[in-house]
Amino acid sequence: MRTKITTPGGTWPVRRRRQMFDITLAAAIAASACVTGHEYHPAGWALFDSRAYLLSCLVALPVVWRRAAPMSALAATCAAYSLYLALGYQPTVNWWAPMIALVSLTARRSLRTSAVGAVLTCGALLHSGLAGHLSLLMSAGQALLVSLVAVFLGRTQRLLTERNRELRRLTEQLKREQQERARRAVVDERIRIARELHDVVAHHMSVITVQAGLAGYVFSSEPDTARAALDNIAGAGREALADLRRLLSVLRVDVDEDDVPDPQETAASALSRLDELAARVRATGVDVAIRTEGEPDSLPPGLEMCAFRVVQEALTNVVKHAGRTRAEITVGYLPDTLVITVRDDGGTADPVASPQGSGQGLIGMRERAKAYGGTLVAGARREGGFEVRLTLPTDDARRVTETA
Repeated sequence: MRTKITTPGGTWPVRRRRQMFDITLAAAIAASACVTGHEYHPAGWALFDSRAYLLSCLVALPVVWRRAAPMSALAATCAAYSLYLALGYQPTVNWWAPMIALVSLTARRSLRTSAVGAVLTCGALLHSGLAGHLSLLMSAGQALLVSLVAVFLGRTQRLLTERNRELRRLTEQLKREQQERARRAVVDERIRIARELHDVVAHHMSVITVQAGLAGYVFSSEPDTARAALDNIAGAGREALADLRRLLSVLRVDVDEDDVPDPQETAASALSRLDELAARVRATGVDVAIRTEGEPDSLPPGLEMCAFRVVQEALTNVVKHAGRTRAEITVGYLPDTLVITVRDDGGTADPVASPQGSGQGLIGMRERAKAYGGTLVAGARREGGFEVRLTLPTDDARRVTETA
C-alpha cells in the first residue's frame, strides 16, 4: 500500500509527488543550460546550435529516473555530457546533472556502487576541465572535489533517510505498545470490577439466602425471629445496593461530581467497617469475634480495601459452608506487614446453608493478595474448621502510594 500525502490540491501518492518533482528538476536543469548556452558565447567554442540544445536536454533527462535507476541515470547523463563536450561546446553548461545523479546514487546504493558512480562522474568532470583548457592538476582536483562533495551529500541523505525510517518504525512500535497497554488496562479494570462485583454480590446474597431460609423455617413457630431475619435481609439488601452504587459509579461518565463517592475516602475506611461486616454475619447465626494485635497504622487505601474484601469473602465462605459456627478475625499490625487471619470452628452445617461452591472465591482472594505483593494461605485446620491467612507487605505499598 502506497503512502499518501494530503496537499491543498487533494491527496497525492508520495511516488507521484516525487515523480513530478524530478520532472520539474530535470526541466529546470535543461532550461538553465539552454538559456546559459544561448546568452553566453565565449570565444574558442562551437556556437550553441540546435544540436547543443538537444544534447543539453539529453544530459538533464536522466534526472527523471534518478530514484528508480540511479546507476543508469548517472551513466546516461555522464555519457551525454561527454558527447556534448566532445563536440566542442562550452563546458560551463550541463555539469549540474551528473553531480545531482551521483548524489542520488550514493543515497540509495552501497558504497561499492557509489564508488563506481564517483569514478564515472570524475571522468566526466575531468573531461570538462580539460575541455575548458585547465591544467591536468586543476582538472583532476576539480573533478575529485566535486565528486567527494556529491558522495558526502548522498551519504548524509542516506543516513537521514535511515534515521527517519527508524523513527517511523519506533513511532509505530510505541503506538502499538500504547494501544496494548491501554487494552490491558481496560481488561485489568474489568477484572477488578468483576472481582469486586463477585465479592459484594456473593457476600450479601449469602446473607440474604441464609436469612430467608431461616425466616421460612421459623415463620409460624417463632414470628419474632422471622421478623428479625427479614429485617436483616432488608439491611443486607440496602448495603448491597450502596456497595454496588459505589462500585458502578466509576463506570459512569455523565454523573455529577457530587454524586460520585471519593474512592480514596471509601477505600481508606475499609478496615474500620469490619465491625459492620461482623454484625451482619452474626445475624446469620455465625458468632464472629474481632481481635486486633499491634498498633493500628494508617495504610494505603487500596491495600485496606484488598484486606477488607478478603475478610468479606472468607466470612461469606463460612456462612455458605460452615453453618452455625464460631469465626474469629485477627488483624495483626506488624512493623512492615499486615497479617489478617480468619478461622472458623467448622460447626454442623445449617439446614438452610448453601451447597458447596466452586472455589472461585479462593482464587479471587489469592489474586488480590498477589496484586499487592502479598500471599494468601487457606486450608483446613487440624483441630477442625478452616483458616484463611492473608499477609500483605505495607512498606512497599506505602512507597508506591507516595511515589504515585
